[in-house]
Amino acid sequence: MSQVKVFRVTGKITKPNLRTAFTKEIRALKPEDAEEKVFMEIGSKHRVKRFHIKIQKIEEISPEEIQDPLVKKITLGKDANVE
Repeated sequence: MSQVKVFRVTGKITKPNLRTAFTKEIRALKPEDAEEKVFMEIGSKHRVKRFHIKIQKIEEISPEEIQDPLVKKITLGKDANVE
């Protein structure tokens, strides 16, 4: 069974009426799954097509580097000290 990892995905949305950078922390088995999840979440929340989303970097991060409180709580379980 594979180990679930945490990835930090950074990129830009370049829609004609919306230009913004984003950083998301995603739990996934491999970088390709994290990329797909970002496309799904941003496309759903901001009504952005995939070709308007440019992913610049996908990096695996350790549990100590997680900034998103929800992802940290899910990853570390009851040992998480979420502030």
